[in-house]
Amino acid sequence: MDLRGVATPGTHSRRTGRKPEYAQYEGFQPARREHAPDAAPSSTEIHQKPPGRPDAVPRPPSSRARTAVTRAVVRRALERLPLRARFADGTSAGLGGPVVEIHDPAAFHGRIGAQGLIGFGESYMAGEWDAPDLTAALTVFAGNAARLVPAPLQRLRGLWATRRPDAQRNTPTGARDNISRHYDLSNDLFALFLDDTLSYSAALFDGFPATWPLLAAAQHRKIDRLLDLAGVGPGTHLLEIGTGWGELAIRAAARGARVTSLTLSREQRALARERVREAGLDGRVSVELRDYREATGTYDAVVSVEMIEAVGEEFWPVYFTTLDARLAPGGRAALQAITMPHDRMLASRDTFTWIQKYVFPGGLLPSVEAVEEVTRAHTGLRVTRRDAFGTHYAETLRLWRERFTERADEVAALGFDETFRRMWTFYLAYSEAGFRSGYLDVQQYLLTKEPEEDRTP
Repeated sequence: MDLRGVATPGTHSRRTGRKPEYAQYEGFQPARREHAPDAAPSSTEIHQKPPGRPDAVPRPPSSRARTAVTRAVVRRALERLPLRARFADGTSAGLGGPVVEIHDPAAFHGRIGAQGLIGFGESYMAGEWDAPDLTAALTVFAGNAARLVPAPLQRLRGLWATRRPDAQRNTPTGARDNISRHYDLSNDLFALFLDDTLSYSAALFDGFPATWPLLAAAQHRKIDRLLDLAGVGPGTHLLEIGTGWGELAIRAAARGARVTSLTLSREQRALARERVREAGLDGRVSVELRDYREATGTYDAVVSVEMIEAVGEEFWPVYFTTLDARLAPGGRAALQAITMPHDRMLASRDTFTWIQKYVFPGGLLPSVEAVEEVTRAHTGLRVTRRDAFGTHYAETLRLWRERFTERADEVAALGFDETFRRMWTFYLAYSEAGFRSGYLDVQQYLLTKEPEEDRTP
């Protein structure tokens, strides 16, 4: 099934049955949504602002004094970094390395002064700064994230950092809204930069360098490894939490498993069901629009790929308790999870970030320590194997980013304006930089279920 074709504006997409104009996708109902102060605008609202102009992302108010202090702090930070920041007035800062061109220093400093790293990302979206090699520049920032803000200001983080709005809590209702804002953007958009498996998670390459023709096989290698960890084979009753576009469910069913797959995205469910039918496996796979908390029954195995990042710290105990409850005695769970350093998770877990505001509302990356602590405290699940492969995610993201850039005209033809395209480019480069710097990692976990009699009270 070739999903690389794209519907043009004014035509109907065979994958959605609706016109692909951006604001018409189900799940975007900004008129009915109350935003708290500092809450993220919907992606529809971003799209509807004038494209390609600095005012496409409104500048928050920032006093002259605050902007001046920010300018001094930013300059001091840049002076110590292995990059070269060039300002519009001809001055520069940094130790040399990747170049950052700051076209509008006043706006750049004003945004950072008002909103910290959210302002840094918004300034890029607005075209106030650029970098010939965006990923390289962001990798420098990611690698020095803990030292960018002076220690005295770090200790006062609670006073200056924007707190996450309550609207993004991953309650059953909030989770549906959060997931819809990302995954219901457009199946056609994702098909433009993903490979034909439509896998939107880290691939596992057989070696480097990674190239586009190798990506689909690398995604299958990742999926097969998770299914092997979970012991999925003929007759296995498998619960998948987070369907994506159905590739793992299809691959598990082809092994002879019966699969129940849960998603909160209407767009993903529609296309996943279509792909399952085309594979001739609809008798083995059920794709349900259901929250993980609504799952019932018991299963031989549970697989969940990069789903925990959307759960939120508040609900991690509920998530793992659900896995425990749904697994039959002796069952196995295989998870793939993006992780961050434990100290950085603790420092930033209540902070509202650029990625939460514009890309993954309600998201929070766990640490390896957090996964261990939550499972041990709340469940009979035990981590019996963990394998990290962050460099593979960096390469996966590079291939997606290059593909997205190459097909920018087709993205525009779907109705996504320049501001959105800069936002998405920043997101892909920002994520890649996290893995290249080692700030982020990705893990495959095997969790096994201890018998009731062996559990510690």
